[in-house]
Amino acid sequence: MEQARGKAGPLHPESVWRTSTCTALPPPGSPIRSWGLAIDAPLRLGDADAHDWAGEADVVIVGLGGAGVSAALEALEQGLSVIALDHYDGGGSSAANGGVYYAGGGTSIQREAGVEDDAERMEAYLHTEVGDVVPEHALKDFCERSAETFEWLRSHGAPFSATLYGKKTSYPPLDRFLYHPDSSLAEPFRSHTPPAARGHRTVRRNGNKPWGLGAGIWEPLRDAALARGLQLHTQAEARQLALDETGRVIGVRVEMFRDPAIRAKHSRLVGKANAWMAMLPPTFPGARLTYARGFKFLAKARALEKTSRSSAWFRARKGVVLSAGGFICNPEMVRHFAAPYAAGLPNGTLGDNGSGIMLGVTAGAATGLMERVSAWRFLSPPASWGRGMLVDGTGVRYVNETWYGARIGDAMVERHGGLGWIVLDRKLFRQSLRDAFAPETLAFQRDITLVNALFAAVKAGSPAALAAKLGFDPAVFSQTLETYNRAARGEITDPLYKTEADLAVLDEGPFYAIDASVDARMFPIACMTVGGLLVDERTGAVKALDGGRVEGLYAAGRNAVGICSNLYVSGLSYADCVWSGRRAARALAALELKPGSTQVEGE
Repeated sequence: MEQARGKAGPLHPESVWRTSTCTALPPPGSPIRSWGLAIDAPLRLGDADAHDWAGEADVVIVGLGGAGVSAALEALEQGLSVIALDHYDGGGSSAANGGVYYAGGGTSIQREAGVEDDAERMEAYLHTEVGDVVPEHALKDFCERSAETFEWLRSHGAPFSATLYGKKTSYPPLDRFLYHPDSSLAEPFRSHTPPAARGHRTVRRNGNKPWGLGAGIWEPLRDAALARGLQLHTQAEARQLALDETGRVIGVRVEMFRDPAIRAKHSRLVGKANAWMAMLPPTFPGARLTYARGFKFLAKARALEKTSRSSAWFRARKGVVLSAGGFICNPEMVRHFAAPYAAGLPNGTLGDNGSGIMLGVTAGAATGLMERVSAWRFLSPPASWGRGMLVDGTGVRYVNETWYGARIGDAMVERHGGLGWIVLDRKLFRQSLRDAFAPETLAFQRDITLVNALFAAVKAGSPAALAAKLGFDPAVFSQTLETYNRAARGEITDPLYKTEADLAVLDEGPFYAIDASVDARMFPIACMTVGGLLVDERTGAVKALDGGRVEGLYAAGRNAVGICSNLYVSGLSYADCVWSGRRAARALAALELKPGSTQVEGE
């Protein structure tokens, strides 16, 4: 079933660069007041030594999430001094996520669990997800360093376990910590590369919630960095870059609270905003309401920011690292750059407002894939939904329903108008209700199943009647169903690679359809932006619009285009954050200050 080399398809994804349609950005050197942001044009200093600096270090980091803390700790271990600035309290989406870290190549946890893997297998599989979004040498380096990077996390206290879960799932049971967080168990990937469990989930509990667990990785790294001398300033919003007379980035201006009482009030408001936004998973009905409540508290916090802060400048002798996340929690930016995903629910935290990206833009940085969003439409569990078929607004089936949710979401939004209906017959529908109460089904998976099956499913006595209710082309839907049932009976090979075990004959009425579209009211789709600043994939140095680079400026994590910017799999963004953050720190450590000067050599 493997396709010929060079042919577009699951194993050889089409280049996303050829179809990029990024909306124009403000010109370099101008302030940015769009999309609710307030980023000032860079300040050019003729005499940097005469400027009033509140602090100075070899490296200044903007945003202390997964990428920022990794850059900070690596830089400190390389002997550099580091100042970190965070708009809130640090952690960001890395600390708030499900605690899954994508690692392979033979990690200690994989070996303990008896999972065979090596860097070559990992690279071969990830190429089917990553495509050409980064150069081959970058993916190779990511995979070859994966096991070492994972051991670096463990050496600083990040806890993991080798309890293995070997089935397909969107998220494993809470007592399992190693699983397949991708499409590797499904065809054609399984035949292409032997599957290996690479989803390493940190050992941490948040009640029965599978989110808010990423802090199990982030907090040990933060604590290790603080112990090594990290100067951390929280509730410090970066608003402006400083340039020297040559145009090199040498510092950052932040807005900070000076009054401890107001600072504490701001922290409480932000804490309430985060609590409301984390109350329900973004795929759960009702999450839109809790998110809206969270944004109301955020508005109160921002009102304090407008009246109660003052400026402070921090100088970077070697360079500034932008690691402030993406922009999924800035609805105006999402509508501007990635409108087809605006109906989805943001999978991020308050700092994901695009400010880090736009700071780079003011200094002449190039951006890429700003229109790319990872939208996660998981169909399993319940496993019975994955055995049904997903069709678009005309009744055409277009994707293997057992693939990872981001691959399904990409097909739905990018090529099928954001429309998707899960079609089941009576047998599968009833089985889904039983699946909802299976011991290994998590509470949020159970509730999503029950709400949609009992309150949102469209029911009809025949396929033709179902097509009429949903506006499908009756001939197209009839042919789709016939082809699917023939594959389920073993008469033909499924054109979308489903195996016999994952197929089911849909022939027993009544028939049901569950709305899985990007704007489904009872089945929200979680979204995360994956575009950002373009970087040199050997160093993390930010590329300039003119084809050169923005001297003194680096970017990591979702502030930049990276490993997960084509097709995401669980834990890949966290892994990219750590890898790219450390990469930037190593590049900065390699720079030498010129004798008697603040200028650097080696850039």
